[in-house]
Amino acid sequence: MSEILLDVQDLNVSFPSQRGTTKAVRNASFTLGRERLGIVGESGSGKSTMGRAILGLTPSPGIVTAKKITFNGENLLGRSEADWQLLRGRRMTMVMQDPKYSLNPVMKIGHQIGETCRLNLGVTGQEAQRRSLAMLDAVKIRDPDRVYNLYPHELSGGMGQRAMIAMMLVAEPDLLIADEPTSALDVTVQNEVLRILDALVRDRGMGLIFISHNLTVVSSFCDRILVMYGGKILEECKAKELHHAKHPYTQALIAAAPSLYERRAELATVVRNPEWLK
Repeated sequence: MSEILLDVQDLNVSFPSQRGTTKAVRNASFTLGRERLGIVGESGSGKSTMGRAILGLTPSPGIVTAKKITFNGENLLGRSEADWQLLRGRRMTMVMQDPKYSLNPVMKIGHQIGETCRLNLGVTGQEAQRRSLAMLDAVKIRDPDRVYNLYPHELSGGMGQRAMIAMMLVAEPDLLIADEPTSALDVTVQNEVLRILDALVRDRGMGLIFISHNLTVVSSFCDRILVMYGGKILEECKAKELHHAKHPYTQALIAAAPSLYERRAELATVVRNPEWLK
């Protein structure tokens, strides 16, 4: 792994309520270099919650504690919202799962990407337009000039996701957290988005956290994988060595995944053990 870009140690995220406290993330520890790190697990395992906590986006009344969270050596714990505004978007950012709920429906695509340029890079309107068009081209959108002047509802799911990626990357951050960026896309568009992310990480030297419930996609795309269950990281392994996973939960996920090369009468069932959370 390259130099450590992000260092997370003993991260906990909890949500108190009248019924008690829900522990969404439990003692999570990992590091990230300029690489592709996959975080995989079933719905509710804490993947997205952990990603949001790293970016200081945990909603109230959520409580975030950690022994250590550093980004490029800078402490992220206890930052004010003003400090976060200087960091998010410019140096670290997050692509949300569905562009329909992330893009402003009453603003044209070009205006939204240009606004990111102006806020984070301090460039003029003309330069913001130039950078926006260049970024739309970088994410393989045909006819960037036309898409620049469209509203989000005029885009297909795949184009909307690419526009969202363009908006998040136009400021050239060092860290990108992609939360289920391909889950709502068909296989052909999904593969194209993965190729775009791969090229951007490789060419720009970013660190990428790729959050997904799809073990097959993560294992073929990422360099390393974290497997989460019940808010806890149960196992970490290299993607190419996933078939040698040792934890029963990871083995169960692999066994439950459908295969084109192996005929099965029925898929395996994931059996959970309460001891895993202790």
